[in-house]
Amino acid sequence: MQVQSSPPNLTAITSGFHALSDPIRVRLLELLREQELCVCELCAVLQMSQSKLSFHLKTLKEASLVRARQEGRWIYYSLNLPQFVVLEQYLAEYRRFSPIFPARPCPDKP
Repeated sequence: MQVQSSPPNLTAITSGFHALSDPIRVRLLELLREQELCVCELCAVLQMSQSKLSFHLKTLKEASLVRARQEGRWIYYSLNLPQFVVLEQYLAEYRRFSPIFPARPCPDKP
């Protein structure tokens, strides 16, 4: 029996799915699908304080799902699409191995 080892980018995968597990962060990503936005615009659309929003943006940045760039005193956020590809490829492996076979009986030990 062959047991597969953990994927080499396990940290990236787990932090990515953790970041996607919150509705506010998913909403942020939906907004950033359309265009790069600054923190002030995100606060206005989400009707959220900058401190609360910063917590969620930090989680998304740590998961490498968004990029930040500073222009003057504002920080602009955009999607980091290559990281979404990593998550997509991880999930695609489950489709590839879709037939799940029942467990074989364990051998009796004397």
